[in-house]
Amino acid sequence: MFSNAKVTVNYKANGKVVAVTEKNEDLSYNFSFDGKALKLSLIPSREIELVNAKVVIPYSFPDNVRIMPNGYQSWTRTREYKKDEKYKGMNKLVKSIPLGFQMAGCSGDYMFREYPDASGIFHGYTYSYIRTDEKFTLIGSLSEQEGYTVLNFDANNNLIIVEKDLEAKVTDKEILVLDAVVLNGGHDEVFDEYFTLMGIEKPKTNRINGYTSWYNYYTDITEEIIIRDLEALKATGADINIFQIDDGYQSFIGDWETPNKKFPKGMKYIADEIHSKGWLAGLWLAPFYIQKNSVVAKEHPEWIVKTPDGKPLYGFVGLGRDCYTLDFYNPECAAYIKQFFNTILNTWGFDMVKLDFLYTACIVPRNGKSRGEIMCDAMSLLRECVGEKLILGCGVPLGPAFGKVDYCRIGSDVDLTFKPVPVKGNVNREIVSVQTAIKNTIFRRGLNGRVFGNDPDVFYLRNALKEVEGDRKSKKDLKFTWEQRVLWADLCRNLGTIIFTSDNAANYDKKQSEELMKTYSAPTVKVLDAIYEGDNCVKLTCEESGKKFEHIINWNTGENSKKDM
Repeated sequence: MFSNAKVTVNYKANGKVVAVTEKNEDLSYNFSFDGKALKLSLIPSREIELVNAKVVIPYSFPDNVRIMPNGYQSWTRTREYKKDEKYKGMNKLVKSIPLGFQMAGCSGDYMFREYPDASGIFHGYTYSYIRTDEKFTLIGSLSEQEGYTVLNFDANNNLIIVEKDLEAKVTDKEILVLDAVVLNGGHDEVFDEYFTLMGIEKPKTNRINGYTSWYNYYTDITEEIIIRDLEALKATGADINIFQIDDGYQSFIGDWETPNKKFPKGMKYIADEIHSKGWLAGLWLAPFYIQKNSVVAKEHPEWIVKTPDGKPLYGFVGLGRDCYTLDFYNPECAAYIKQFFNTILNTWGFDMVKLDFLYTACIVPRNGKSRGEIMCDAMSLLRECVGEKLILGCGVPLGPAFGKVDYCRIGSDVDLTFKPVPVKGNVNREIVSVQTAIKNTIFRRGLNGRVFGNDPDVFYLRNALKEVEGDRKSKKDLKFTWEQRVLWADLCRNLGTIIFTSDNAANYDKKQSEELMKTYSAPTVKVLDAIYEGDNCVKLTCEESGKKFEHIINWNTGENSKKDM
């Protein structure tokens, strides 16, 4: 495949981008491919600022090929594509509006990656595969420490381009910028070999079942609601071992050690109550975010990452909770981050932290470091802060999370409406969407149990159109049919390792209680293969009790059918 590869390295000199295809007075390189290992080393003769490096390979895409480009981060829509499909990026109208671009652009790769209008052009991060029938070719990076590996597939011009995003990386030393492998075989075979070669041990964490507060109350949680739902879930007798408090307990995002007035007894009280049930206690936080009106933002503006023009870098804009990004390279800021983790994990006693919006750490390359290098450094810091306790990563580019988190979200947040909302669904690839959650859960299944436990996100069993007295009055009702709720719960059970609901189980009827018990029981169905069929359908080849069957799912409608093989 790589016998006719062509290498180009781009760097900056005198304010201009210089392209090197062989060598010049500033830079040379060594490229090798032995049939499996793909390596590219750069050898500068002086200090240089890199832009990117590309290895271009001719490749003939057969008509029945499926291309699976792994999305930028946890939430990014990820599935197999036929070679004539269009790989859509950010909505052009949203992108043309400065505030819209700020709100929707920061969570993806839109600030540094163009999405062509043409069909047949795809790109993924860290690993991706192409398949023909049951034969897979996986291209995977063994390290993102020098920069993100971007895998480009151009079915129109029959090219594969393995690219390193090295923007702003400054070096005067020889560096191995591309350390990747090309693997051939069946789905499980290539993923097993990939992570073995990466040297990542299989996660020692077990499957966990439980509750998270977000998808029923959002930020409107109170101490009373949390204790009420805790007691209700315990009364079900289901196989549960974790109970997590999500966003809404803190005074401001960034002021993590100060609970708000809705939690008068404090967070240690909540953790102790959870522990009294025999369960692990989990807590949500976004460690690199600070709200504009937080105490930290007001007292330590020097801790905020600045844009190239010197303005504070926004990691999130909207919903009345605009957030800046913390610069964890600042020693005092890093000390503060370690301090609030110590409070949460050791003083309050929480056992797992859900760390969200992590992509914000590397929105802007800086300090002579590329985006991928910054994200790898950020994940190393978080692992150091949490120690032996558990991390559930979320909103994180996956490559830097490999080997650093115990569990990881692998899809978007699920919506309260199953049916796609066209206007919202076309904003960006990271938007809240049941469809994205289903696709990612199926097509990122190769990560589950190999590098971390997959978190598909929350399943719902509560009544779809019923306001429960005393609960938060939602801005909109849950719009899932019972069949759609069961389908999603089954996918979570069979393809996930951390299985959450946000329901108040006290309001379940007998059918809902029985489905809860089933969802929290051990999975009985093994997915042997999944292939994109087109028209919003995926065909799963499954096995249960030694018998194989096909399960065809339409992710837009929830319609599905099974037949024996």
